[in-house]
Amino acid sequence: MKELLRTNDPTIIAFAKALLRGEGIDCFELDVHMSVLEGSIGVMPRRLMVIGPDLFRASAVMRDNGIAVAQ
Repeated sequence: MKELLRTNDPTIIAFAKALLRGEGIDCFELDVHMSVLEGSIGVMPRRLMVIGPDLFRASAVMRDNGIAVAQ
């Protein structure tokens, strides 16, 4: 799995997941429980992961919709 996106904003994660689902790209959200443990104050970023072969296409979808991707 490759990191596509890292953010503290849960709305960006939700939007990105919806975009990827619309394109038929599977994704997995990491660090969800860490943000709950910290009290949901937004200190710990969440990561959105995709499988390696989908990374290029997923990155293009994010950039086309104005979402900065992890480098």
